[in-house]
Amino acid sequence: MRRRGFLTGLAAMTLAGCVGRPPRHRVVRIATGSRNAVYYALGTALARIIDQDLPNTDASVLVTAASAENVQLVASGRAEVGFTQADVLVSGGDSAPSMVALARVYDDLLHLVVRGDGTIRTLEDLEGKKVSVGAQGSGTVVTVRRLLTVARMNGLDERQLSLDDSVAALTARQIDAFFFSGGLPVAGIKELSAKVPTRLVDLSKWAGDLRKTYSDVYVVRDVPLSAYQMPAVATVAVPNLLVVRSSMDDDLAFDLTRLLLERREVLAAAHPAAERLDIRSAIATLPVPLHPGAARYYRSIKP
Repeated sequence: MRRRGFLTGLAAMTLAGCVGRPPRHRVVRIATGSRNAVYYALGTALARIIDQDLPNTDASVLVTAASAENVQLVASGRAEVGFTQADVLVSGGDSAPSMVALARVYDDLLHLVVRGDGTIRTLEDLEGKKVSVGAQGSGTVVTVRRLLTVARMNGLDERQLSLDDSVAALTARQIDAFFFSGGLPVAGIKELSAKVPTRLVDLSKWAGDLRKTYSDVYVVRDVPLSAYQMPAVATVAVPNLLVVRSSMDDDLAFDLTRLLLERREVLAAAHPAAERLDIRSAIATLPVPLHPGAARYYRSIKP
């Protein structure tokens, strides 16, 4: 009886110690992109979901230049989660060290936007023209630099402008064209097409050269008429990932991945690019490993 009482008391003391320990506070900073692009829309929706569904976890959104800056922020610990194009993570088939994925979210399509009343019909027509190749620190710049390399083009009068600045500059005829990589539809481009006659240039013929030279992450995707009420074209596309550091706590990675899949209807309401997110697409053809916590979630729901 005396020993039983001792053990009961010890168990009670242990339980009291666990109960009395304050829950660990978690911070999740999500690196996104321009306020008028897809990363920001999805990142803001994800932050709201985290705040609502994860106890003791505060989520916030960082406005950035997008993919390349996002990877730097996550790698340096200044953000916990970041959206990025897959091609920013790989060079010659090698993946970025210490960077792992929670999911493949959707595909980014490379838009080459020109005025509808202009003469630019092909990529080659950009020679000698004023062109925005994307904001410094964006995934757009990475993809465009590679595109221009495989096309052997170096005669552009380049600008490095954000999406918002590119739209304003094309409207004011300060540039002849701009590139932007994003999921369909990109709000800034849709708004531009409603105000100014615009056209998209077909870039699909360069996908094969990009695959051979850089990485097999590059594919061809269609931009349908319904996206912008412009004639349909085909273009270069690249998967878009949600990435974290490999050192992220397993339980947090599990929780974030769970919310991403289980609350995908909220993300899709924020932007249609997330409508096709499911377990099959989330783990398809990833150029970097899954975080162990994310992998544990996918195993838990696998049929």
